[in-house]
Amino acid sequence: MKIIVYSLFLLAFSASLSAQDLHIVTTGDVHGSYFNRTYVGDKPRVSLMSVKWYVDSLRAAVGPENVLLLDAGDCLQGDNASYYFNYVATDTPHIYPRLARYMGYDVCTVGNHDIEAGHPVYDKVFAEMQEAGIPWLAGNAVKDDGSGLYFPEYRIVEKAGRRILVMGYNNANIDGWLSPDLWSGMRHSSLVPLVNKRVSELRCKLKPDAVVVVIHSGTGKGDGKSLESQGLDIFKRARNIDVLVCAHDHQPFCVCSRNGKRWLINGGARCSNVGHAVISFGKHGPSACRGEYVRMDKKKVDEEMVAAFRPEFEAVRAFTLQPVGELEIPLVTRDAYKGMCAYIDMLHTVQLAASGARISLAAPLTFNSTVSAGQLVYNDMFTIYPFENKLFVLELKGAEIKSLLEYSYDNWVRLEGGHVLYIKDSPDVRSGASRWSFVNRSYNFDSAAGINYTVDVTRPAGERVTISSLTGGEAFDEDATYTVAMTSYRANGGGDIVTKGAGIPHEKLQERIVARYPEIRDLLYKFIKSNDSIGPLQISDREVLGSWCFVPEEVVAPLMEKDMGLLF
Repeated sequence: MKIIVYSLFLLAFSASLSAQDLHIVTTGDVHGSYFNRTYVGDKPRVSLMSVKWYVDSLRAAVGPENVLLLDAGDCLQGDNASYYFNYVATDTPHIYPRLARYMGYDVCTVGNHDIEAGHPVYDKVFAEMQEAGIPWLAGNAVKDDGSGLYFPEYRIVEKAGRRILVMGYNNANIDGWLSPDLWSGMRHSSLVPLVNKRVSELRCKLKPDAVVVVIHSGTGKGDGKSLESQGLDIFKRARNIDVLVCAHDHQPFCVCSRNGKRWLINGGARCSNVGHAVISFGKHGPSACRGEYVRMDKKKVDEEMVAAFRPEFEAVRAFTLQPVGELEIPLVTRDAYKGMCAYIDMLHTVQLAASGARISLAAPLTFNSTVSAGQLVYNDMFTIYPFENKLFVLELKGAEIKSLLEYSYDNWVRLEGGHVLYIKDSPDVRSGASRWSFVNRSYNFDSAAGINYTVDVTRPAGERVTISSLTGGEAFDEDATYTVAMTSYRANGGGDIVTKGAGIPHEKLQERIVARYPEIRDLLYKFIKSNDSIGPLQISDREVLGSWCFVPEEVVAPLMEKDMGLLF
């Protein structure tokens, strides 16, 4: 497995490979990284404009007819630009189909965050992709009425003098994360055994020269246990797939089959890398294949593309630089891992104020960022709240609330190996240097407001959380029912907090939802606009939020300082 600098890569391949070799370039989890400059500070960054420079360099080296450009999904969420064209500039054509056409994408696949944008957005994009002549695939999105698929499943593409079958599928776990209204009219089936079955059927029917399958599913472990990450599960059984493209988990990865003829490629996220595979053909079909992921260079961009989309960039920048309000104290997202902090306090305050719920659940959704004190602009809203989650209110028993908190903290803290945070050392694949990270995803580290409690790190799992009272001193009753505000992602089973944690069957979640509110970022924006200045008085009222902390302090403090130093 290697990361390579593409100037050397192109030189080597242009000198050694046949003009009829098929080059496959893959992106995935672009998450709105459309433009080559930041909106604040005007700094260079990798983006689709970097990818365009690389792809055109490859096309020039080996011939455009020998390059197949694919995307593995999640292009419509995650950045100011995608938000702007999803929900603000709705009276104009969406920017993504225009970008895809400009770049010469041959086939794209739908991702779960594309569906999260909602029917008005992805139905519009789907129609515009069709107008641009670019298939947008999701062969496991089956219409509820039994009439077929919501999106196409495959496309035959003529490249390198060959007929290439490209098949595309969305993540199988969408129905377990997103509100039913977002995927109404369809359901998403597991990719195992569907993909291998359909590859066999379509190979027999269409007789392509090669098969490329693009899935918006993580690489996974190949143990058959993850509905969310089924890449290796498919690849192990994929005798008829020449190249399997994965995405979703944001982790660059390449692996070949034992005979070296088949490759799984995951290019990672946000255009930092692209996947690149090369299929060589013999008399009887593919004779060899090689694959790698290639790092993009933020300084090398397609200047004509920059100029062509400059008006759109300026429109997004003007929107995101509009003043919102004043912040008296900085919001430091990494502080959320140590205990209560202003950043999480703000999320809890907004959720409780908007919903009137008795208790709030919130997690750090930005891993390591700071919003400085001073004037806030709309761009800061994306740092504070990067996702388009709505606010839901569920009715939960007190015992269920305690259980879900136990589950959350068990994924967050472990007093073992000289650590208090549940972290691991994952050496950098390039340098071998230590790189500490959480074992689990930090956006699932829920804490609660509206109650007073402690988390004893010396206690075993399931016995760490002690809830002393509700705010105001009222007793917390495990048999009582409370209204609990949380994100739509959490309420629909995301992170397993309310399913495995609270023990509520997934099919019963909709029965627990008693209220739905707009997107949390919009509620946050309105909250800030309604206050002249945002400080501890507005967002950290302990009579409203209550308090919690890790105990015992003499054990936690030194270990926490050490672990935070390793992480950051």
